[in-house]
Amino acid sequence: MSAESRLAELKLVLPVAPQPVAVYKPLVTVGNLAYLSGHGPVRTDGTLITGVVGKDLDLEAGKAAARQVGLALLATTRAHLGSLDRVKRVIKILGMVNSAPDFYDHPKVINGCSELFAEIWGMDAGVGARSAVGMGPLPGNIAVEIEVIFEIA
Repeated sequence: MSAESRLAELKLVLPVAPQPVAVYKPLVTVGNLAYLSGHGPVRTDGTLITGVVGKDLDLEAGKAAARQVGLALLATTRAHLGSLDRVKRVIKILGMVNSAPDFYDHPKVINGCSELFAEIWGMDAGVGARSAVGMGPLPGNIAVEIEVIFEIA
């Protein structure tokens, strides 16, 4: 099943692809790789999920924010490549959690994005290498920021 078909089957709605807020490109291709800049948790109404995970947001809310970042990454991918079907596999995810000093479940938060990609592309192509780290404040107090590298056709 294609990624676009899978997205429709899951009844997932993508937000509008976010526009850069500084001097960078949201997606750059080099050969058969697509590098996506860090994205935040943009909802379909354009608002952001904000707050510190482990203080303002619990683990489940943080995980939901990471899933929403995944949807924003998909929106950018579709906007720049024309179709999610061009993605052959997830190569690497870097997930950054706006974390309270005593919160240590960063990997569980970033699972929100990783599980989304596995739902779209399957456990083989949808799961790649990954890092999940806690950060001090993230821009705009967003709960999660994620960047990704895809192999593309």
